[in-house]
Amino acid sequence: MNASDPARLRVYKFGGTSVASTEHLSAIAQLVAKDYQDGARLVVVVSAMAGETDRLQALARTLCPKPSPRELDALLSTGEQITMALLALALHALGCPARSCTGGQARIRTDHRHNRARIKNIDGTALLKALQKDHILVVAGFQGIDEEGNITTLGRGGSDITAVALAVAIGAGECRIYTDVDGVYTADPRIVPEARRLAQLSHEEMLELSALGARVLQTRAVEFASKYNVPLRVLSSFDPGPGTLISSEEIPAMEQPIISGIAHNRDEAKLTLIGVPDQPGIAHKILGPIATHGIEVDMIVQNIGQDNTTDFTFTVHRRDYEKSMDILRETATQLGARDVRGDNAIIKISVVGVGMRSHAGIASRMFAVLAEQNINIMMISTSEIKISVVIEERYLETGVRALHQAFDLEQKADPLPRSASTG
Repeated sequence: MNASDPARLRVYKFGGTSVASTEHLSAIAQLVAKDYQDGARLVVVVSAMAGETDRLQALARTLCPKPSPRELDALLSTGEQITMALLALALHALGCPARSCTGGQARIRTDHRHNRARIKNIDGTALLKALQKDHILVVAGFQGIDEEGNITTLGRGGSDITAVALAVAIGAGECRIYTDVDGVYTADPRIVPEARRLAQLSHEEMLELSALGARVLQTRAVEFASKYNVPLRVLSSFDPGPGTLISSEEIPAMEQPIISGIAHNRDEAKLTLIGVPDQPGIAHKILGPIATHGIEVDMIVQNIGQDNTTDFTFTVHRRDYEKSMDILRETATQLGARDVRGDNAIIKISVVGVGMRSHAGIASRMFAVLAEQNINIMMISTSEIKISVVIEERYLETGVRALHQAFDLEQKADPLPRSASTG
């Protein structure tokens, strides 16, 4: 058997809830062993057991309130290493030739930024040689090494990135992300019980959904998959099923829904600088100090008044609200603004779908639905395939449910699956 055949090469990733106990690991080993015995050649990426990374961080801060980023990476990486060894042992017990690998042993080379490193390259040759010998490779996710051999970590959700990057490096036909849900849904089922699992999505749609609050996949991982055209499949570790396929293949027009899903994000806060001079460079003077402190800005609205002043509103992550307010008050004094206002009881709701490109009136319909629920829109942002609005937090469930129903998301049948399965 040719181990470099993309149709047989797969990367599987199992998240923290999927590897939460030895019982879970035994179940995963049986799943992996079955696919291996059926002819698949597998690289299996694992996260730390659920809660382990938080436990290790708490231990570090007990001894040192501000731990060294380098030493923190050395500590946090051990969570995945425990899982990789245990899963390899579970596979041995089933008669499978598994080999565990740290990020460094898998030749995952990163830059030097500890706690938030980015992958620079992976030597896929060594991995393919091991697969050619019929080994199952069990790789610790979330980690790599820099040019000096220091252990680095990729940040929260980094195991998703590891899996996609390894799929690129070995030319895998599919990257499967196993988690505690059986796919991507049209909305959060905890808010909309009628939400349905999507059979397939484009990389573009999944990227928007991830960035807008859907937490099924890490945004950077979806970006990576889109850039290198890696098909992703989200599946449940606990309930067998086809999951959701995420790829760059186009859905036939007759099967393409206008809206694929409703996303929401609770982690929003809004800040407004009122009555600043309307002059060139004012946006930079307001947002420059925010960026200097490493705070990311999301939505921006600028309203020009009749007295040669402007009101400037933007949103940040809720965790950055207090720091942003302090910075903005100082900026307001320097610019002679009339007032600074903030609101950290807001949320963002978004409708997403590539079908929006060929259908007019989606924004108007969205706004009308929210108006019928007496929900006031504070800010609006649009792109080719999404419309986002900021509203009061107390209207989250009402808004999501109303939009889900208005776009008939619970009534449409899943699109017919395309021939994108790789085995």
